[in-house]
Amino acid sequence: MTITETPPASAAARPAGRNEQTWTPRLWGVLAVLCAVLFLDGLDVSMVGVALPSIGAELGLSTTALQWIVNGYVLGYGGLLLLGGRTADLLGRRRVFLIALAVFAIASLIGGLVDNGALLIATRFVKGLAAAFTAPTALSILTTTFHEGPARNRALSVFSVFGASGYSSGLILGGLLTSFGWRWTFLTPVPLAILALVAGYALIPRDRPAAGGGHDLVGAVTLTGGMLLAVYTVVSAPERGWLDPLTVGSMVLAVALLAGFVATEKRVAHPLVRLGILRAGSIVRANLSIIALFGSYLSFQFMMTLYLQDVLHWSPLEMALGLLPAGLLVAFASPFVGRLIDRYGTPRLILASMASLSLGYVWFLATAGNSPDYTVTILPAMLLLGGGFAFGFSSIMAQATDGIDDSEQGLASGLVHTSAQAGAALVLALVTALVAGGSHTGTGGGTDFGPFHPGVNLVTAIALVGLALNVVPLLLRRRHRPQHA
Repeated sequence: MTITETPPASAAARPAGRNEQTWTPRLWGVLAVLCAVLFLDGLDVSMVGVALPSIGAELGLSTTALQWIVNGYVLGYGGLLLLGGRTADLLGRRRVFLIALAVFAIASLIGGLVDNGALLIATRFVKGLAAAFTAPTALSILTTTFHEGPARNRALSVFSVFGASGYSSGLILGGLLTSFGWRWTFLTPVPLAILALVAGYALIPRDRPAAGGGHDLVGAVTLTGGMLLAVYTVVSAPERGWLDPLTVGSMVLAVALLAGFVATEKRVAHPLVRLGILRAGSIVRANLSIIALFGSYLSFQFMMTLYLQDVLHWSPLEMALGLLPAGLLVAFASPFVGRLIDRYGTPRLILASMASLSLGYVWFLATAGNSPDYTVTILPAMLLLGGGFAFGFSSIMAQATDGIDDSEQGLASGLVHTSAQAGAALVLALVTALVAGGSHTGTGGGTDFGPFHPGVNLVTAIALVGLALNVVPLLLRRRHRPQHA
C-alpha cells in the first residue's frame, strides 16, 4: 500500500546524502513537542502511582479499586496502541496526534476535579486511550521527520531522555504535590499538555492521510476487542485468580478474537496491519527485547516501591529519591547513545543493555538476603538497571523502525510500544501474584524482603532470556562470517 504525503518542512530541503540533515529551529521545535508529550506520559504514570494512598484515603477506595486507577490506564493504553499507530498512518499523523493530545488534557482536568472513584477510573481509561494514539504517533512523526541514520539516532536519544526524565520527575513531583493534595498530580499535566498542543499545531508539518485502503472494519474490531480483552484479563487475573472460569474464558475469547484478526489480515485487500512486517528478524528481536526491558524494569521498581514504603516505611518523597539515581543515569547517558549506535550498531547496544539488566538483578539476588541494604544492594542494582535502560530504549526503538517505509512507521511504532506495554502488564501481573503468594510465607520481620524474592527471581529470568535472544544471533553471525586469509 502506498501512502502519498506532503513532505515535512525539513524534508523539502533535504540534501542528497541520506545521512545528512540540517537541524533547523523548526526541526528542533518539532522534536521539543514530541519530547514534551513523552515527558507527560512518564510524568503522569509516576505521579499518580505515588499519590495512590492519598487518593484511597480521601475517596474511600479499596486496594482493588486503587489498582484499577493504574490498570484502567494500562487497559486503554495497551489495548489500543497497535490500532493507534496504524490509525496515524491512515488518517494523518498530525491530525491524530493533536486530537489525542487534546483528549489527554481534558481527561486530566476532569480527573483532578471528580469526587467519585468510578469516574476517576474512567478518566484514567480515557487518558490511556489518548496515550495509545499520542505515543506511537509521536515516534512515527519523529522517524519520518528525521533521516534514518545519525540524525534519527540523535533524535531518538533526546526523545528517550525526556521519557526517563518524565518518569523520574514524576516520582519527585508526586511526592511534593501529594503533600498539598493528590488532585495536583492530575491537574499539573493540564497546562503542559495545552502548551504542547498549541506548539504542535504551529510546528508539526501537515501530512496527507492514505489515498486508499485501510478500510478494514473487521480487522479493527477484532484487533481492538482482542487487545482490550487480553490486557483486561492480564491485569485482573491476580485478584480474581489465574484459573478462575471468568479469567480462563476471557483469555480464550481474547485469543479467538486475535486469531480472527490474523485470519482477516491475510485475506483482505488492504489490511489494517501488514503481517509481513514481522518477517524481519531484527524487528522481532527488538519487540521481544522491549518486553524483557520494560517488563523486568517496571516490575522491579514496583517491588522496590512497595518494599521501601510498606515494609521500611519510607515516605513517598524518600522513596522517590531512593529510586531517582536510575532515572538520572538514563537522563544523563541517553544523549550519547545515538553516537554509540552510529559507531557500534543497535544489536551490540541492545546486547549491552540486556547484559547490564541481567547483572543488576543477579547482583541484587546475590547480596539482598532477607534485609537488603540500600547502599550495598539496592543502589548498585538500580544503577545497573538505569544503565541497561539507557542503552536499551533508544537502541530498541531505532532497530524496531529501521528499514520501514514511511507509510508504515506508525505501524512499526505502535507494534514496539504495544510490546512494551503488554509485556510490562503481563510481567507485572505475574510479579503481583508471586508477591501476594509470598506474603503468606514471609518471616514477618521488620525489614523482611522474603515475599518479594519470587518476583525478583522472575524478572531476573526474563532479563536473562532477553540477553540470550540477543547473544545467539551475534554468535551465529560471527560463526558464519567468511574467513579471509
